[in-house]
Amino acid sequence: EIMCLTFCEHFSLGSTSYDNRRESSPFINSENDRGQYYDGKNMALFEEEMDSNPMVSSLLNKLANYTNLPQGVREHEEAENEDGVRRVTVMGPQMGTFIGVYLPCMQNILGVILFLRLTWIVGTAGILGSFAIVSMCCACTLLTAISMSAIATNGVVPAGGSYYMISRSLGPEFGGAVGLCFYLGTTFAGSMYILGTIEILLTYIVPDAAIFVAATKEDESAAMLNNMRVYGSCCLALMALVVFVGVKYVNKLALVFLAWVVLSIMAIYAGVIRTVIEPPDFPICLLGNRTLKNDQFDKCLKTEVVKNITYTTDLWSLFCESKHLNATCDDYFSVNNVTEIQGIPGLLSGVIKENLWGDYGPVEMLIEKKSMPSVAVKDNTNDIYKPYVFNDIATYFTLLVGIYFPSVTGIMAGSNRSGDLRDAQRSIPIGTILAIATTSFILVLRDK
Repeated sequence: EIMCLTFCEHFSLGSTSYDNRRESSPFINSENDRGQYYDGKNMALFEEEMDSNPMVSSLLNKLANYTNLPQGVREHEEAENEDGVRRVTVMGPQMGTFIGVYLPCMQNILGVILFLRLTWIVGTAGILGSFAIVSMCCACTLLTAISMSAIATNGVVPAGGSYYMISRSLGPEFGGAVGLCFYLGTTFAGSMYILGTIEILLTYIVPDAAIFVAATKEDESAAMLNNMRVYGSCCLALMALVVFVGVKYVNKLALVFLAWVVLSIMAIYAGVIRTVIEPPDFPICLLGNRTLKNDQFDKCLKTEVVKNITYTTDLWSLFCESKHLNATCDDYFSVNNVTEIQGIPGLLSGVIKENLWGDYGPVEMLIEKKSMPSVAVKDNTNDIYKPYVFNDIATYFTLLVGIYFPSVTGIMAGSNRSGDLRDAQRSIPIGTILAIATTSFILVLRDK
């Protein structure tokens, strides 16, 4: 009996090791060394293979646990014991459509492009062209929002936002690809907003705060880029510190920030209405029909008479070799007169009819007012060194569409808060589409 038990025990252990060896091998009839070589190096992707091939599937399961249960349901089930009696009261999400979806979308759509580039787009493409650009971009985002609404109303929308909805509808492969693009888009959008902030700060608010100052006109763009690098890095470090402390403080002040944006837009409309009653005094100096930069001179005059004595002005020195009246001057400066017009003439001046059509052109094209008289000259080689206003880039319709399109993005801000919404299936479609409709109306009015 003792010998029999010993033999049986040895046989059972041997068979167990033999079975384990066969299970670890991807081949039915393989040698021992071959099974050890492929052990743990398989690439199984499906859950039914997890028992025998747990390498990749278990890793994906740890990275993203796909489930149909929303966050509130999971917390509710975890709060119940084995007898089904609830032990802890779990507070569900309390954000509604207005606070959770509508206002975040409004805050993200009304961005820096609206304040910095829309006026330039209208001046370049004209009123009709800019209206077509705004309509195309808004229609594109509206169609995207309708597709997102169809996905949101097709099933339960737990925490995870747009990435979760796409991955559950099209699979984790498409969800991962779209999630990567969404991450890159958000990253580039953050850099765009930082650069826009620095441009407003150094161009309009505190120009003297520039660290790098250009010595010549050719170095102005390089100096501005260096200033953006320094101040942008500081701004990025500040935002990283805010994220490290807690984004919830930013969310609490989101309504305050949105209120300032809305007040700024209302101030624009108030200024337009005021131009009908009393246009502001904003003079622009023209030489012939060419627009001049008035940062190097204070008087739009070639000469001025003081006590019956004629003196030359700073503008004269920019186009002539010396300040003397008999100095040699630029040909275009000699044959054309200097005129001062109002830069903001008002709605009743006919400026809308004049700006209906676009005025595209190549880089370094002179900005001219076609209705003003001008005498042409043959030699224009030195115009680039004169204080004229030029096109800094070549302009065409598709370029303006690409520059303006980031202004209508940000429609995912509401869906990204799906875990905090009381009824995500209802709030995401209504809030997103209403936000797009509201901002589209604002952008069209701003365009006109």
